[in-house]
Amino acid sequence: MHFQWYPGHMTKAKRMMQENIKLIDLVIELVDARIPVSSRNPDIDELGKNKARLILLNKSDLAEEKQNDAWAEYFKEKGFSVVKVNSKRGGGIKSIQGVIQEACKEKIERDRKRGILNRPVRAMVVGIPNVGKSTFINALAGKACAKTGNKPGVTKGKQWIRLNKNVELLDTPGILWPKFEDQTVGLRLAFIGSIKDEILNTEELAMEMITFLTEKYPGVLEEKYSIEISEDSYECLRRIAESRHCLVKGNELDTNKAAILLIDDFRSGKLGRITLEFPEDYE
Repeated sequence: MHFQWYPGHMTKAKRMMQENIKLIDLVIELVDARIPVSSRNPDIDELGKNKARLILLNKSDLAEEKQNDAWAEYFKEKGFSVVKVNSKRGGGIKSIQGVIQEACKEKIERDRKRGILNRPVRAMVVGIPNVGKSTFINALAGKACAKTGNKPGVTKGKQWIRLNKNVELLDTPGILWPKFEDQTVGLRLAFIGSIKDEILNTEELAMEMITFLTEKYPGVLEEKYSIEISEDSYECLRRIAESRHCLVKGNELDTNKAAILLIDDFRSGKLGRITLEFPEDYE
């Protein structure tokens, strides 16, 4: 499969981040726990250098716990603070305030030495599309997300959300798209739904998923769909269609419907907790 990528908004989002970054103490970056590297934009490291950094492994309930821990370790070794979260259900959200203070303790200490007390930490939340950024901001801010209006030196239209007396969030400064020269990254983003399904060949995507699961998570497909695995991924797709009575007129097997079913089952966690890339892929 070949993935085309035309991120017209990329330059605008990047410019916006560059303007805002000087107002910021901490960059909070959301990634999808199933593909923590493929769901990052590499520019963020460049834009956020010299800032405190916090990586949130979001949707961690859909990824394998052992791999979540391995990824947390991987990022900590690179100097990031890391929290596993599940923004939809609020998992991990409570611990974030403490981690923010810890990540910014050097800044807080510097302020204290200059006699600046109780200045809130200013954080910017970044992440690629479909990684759960708005859900996270809402979960963290809760219903009481008082916008503190325009501050001196802050361009009009930018909104600061005061979480509490210690933390202010810059309400999303634009979204960065991942850049991928590597088609594997495109494939992983397609699996989790970050690339519009309309532009994908669903059957090909499902066949790639079957190949991956057969190798990395043997037994998952047999158990879920009560099928025997074949070395031919298209044959596997036919067996899923048969097992799930995906038929078109004339009782022909509807492999496209089976492909949609398989991808949906993966995305919603019905195949179990599955991680699509591993730290050792990047070492």
